[in-house]
Amino acid sequence: MELGLSIALIVFSLLLVLLVLMHKGKGGGLSDMFGGGMQSSVGGSSVAERNLDRITIVVSLIWFGIIVALGIMMKS
Repeated sequence: MELGLSIALIVFSLLLVLLVLMHKGKGGGLSDMFGGGMQSSVGGSSVAERNLDRITIVVSLIWFGIIVALGIMMKS
């Protein structure tokens, strides 16, 4: 069980990194260094961006749950 959760943690960590990197920069941060601040979106978020936000939130909650489960398993 612990090995399975550790493997899942690695997979979800990599997936979370990829999802965060796919987000469009909102300006003012490191995204400006790579050209993300050059574009301005006047019309708000598109459907794809909102879905990417939702997927990122779900993956991050699963990632957090795995960390809590591993912490409880390691403690006992």
